[in-house]
Amino acid sequence: MTADPIERAADLLRGSSRLLVFTGAGISTESGIPDFRGPDGLWNTVDPEDFTFERYLESAAARRRSWIRWSTSPLRQARPNQGHLATTEVARLGRLAGCVTQNIDGLHRAAGLADELLVEVHGNVWTVRCLRCPAEWPTEKVFDRVEAGEEDPHCPRCGGIIKLTVISFGQAMPAAEMHRGYAMAQAADAVLAVGTTLSVWPAADIPLAAARRGVPFVIVNLGPTDCDGIADLKLETPAGPTMSRLIDLLGR
Repeated sequence: MTADPIERAADLLRGSSRLLVFTGAGISTESGIPDFRGPDGLWNTVDPEDFTFERYLESAAARRRSWIRWSTSPLRQARPNQGHLATTEVARLGRLAGCVTQNIDGLHRAAGLADELLVEVHGNVWTVRCLRCPAEWPTEKVFDRVEAGEEDPHCPRCGGIIKLTVISFGQAMPAAEMHRGYAMAQAADAVLAVGTTLSVWPAADIPLAAARRGVPFVIVNLGPTDCDGIADLKLETPAGPTMSRLIDLLGR
């Protein structure tokens, strides 16, 4: 057996024609987006209670902080990196069952991954919806309002509270997206989890639903995950370069 861990991963996944890719914050750090739980993670700089749905609904001050935080976020300048592009390449090769991401940055879509192959289980930062009526807008239009001086913008149609489609703590998960994610897991013949600790539920159950069927399960993550003990192979390597080389090997 080869000693090169990426070649070993390629050997495990080479027979796959329906690969499920499950991604977390670690795939986007190379695009300049901080993760949540690392030394420089978001939870070390803000009050996690500000990310609860209840506080968002009840507190105008929390909503003001939220709009300032998102409108000045590095997400607005982030661009896809090698990891996102490699995932799209799996689709181009016709070997992707789907990509389920915990990320809200929209970078898989920006990398060219088709909507039918992408599930964003925690929503994304690029759409705003009214919580009272069906109205929605591109987020940049609302950011323009914030930057023009509206600290707590409301729906211009009904006056309701508006919010990014990002799922907050205490907010219901999107049932349709979860259903699509499990359908991809059911169709998958291998799983590749990238840049995730596999500790955030219920999203983390989606790749495990495939792994429980005994299909090859590979993890790429810097640092421990909750599933190191059940993976067929764990790679402690950076997401982007690892994904790029791995997909290159699979495409040969």
